[in-house]
Amino acid sequence: MPRIAGVDIPPNKRIEVGLTYIYGIGRPTSRKILAQAEVDLNKRSKDLNEQETAKIRDIIERDCTVEGELRREVQTNIKRFIEIGCYRGTRHKLGLPVRGQRTRSNARTRKGPRGTAITRKKKLKG
Repeated sequence: MPRIAGVDIPPNKRIEVGLTYIYGIGRPTSRKILAQAEVDLNKRSKDLNEQETAKIRDIIERDCTVEGELRREVQTNIKRFIEIGCYRGTRHKLGLPVRGQRTRSNARTRKGPRGTAITRKKKLKG
């Protein structure tokens, strides 16, 4: 099981798919990396030799921002939006959708579970 960028790549997956387990690498980026490293897309992760793994590791370290560094960058961008008080920052702060989605009927993922309706108090007998 190769370990690239601090992530264990699953051994029985094709290397093209296995690289997507690294945060910040999707299928298109994975294909570009493998083309640069001259590795077959259909090769399984467990079948990679040390030179191929080293090539892939070097390309990722040199060209890509991945894992912790990328997560940190995204979080600092969000903090910056909140600090300058822009629309996107306000939406992040309130926990609402940021990219213009409607909130009247959807957005349950961002808003959380529905709150129950407030019931009226019954009249007391007196």
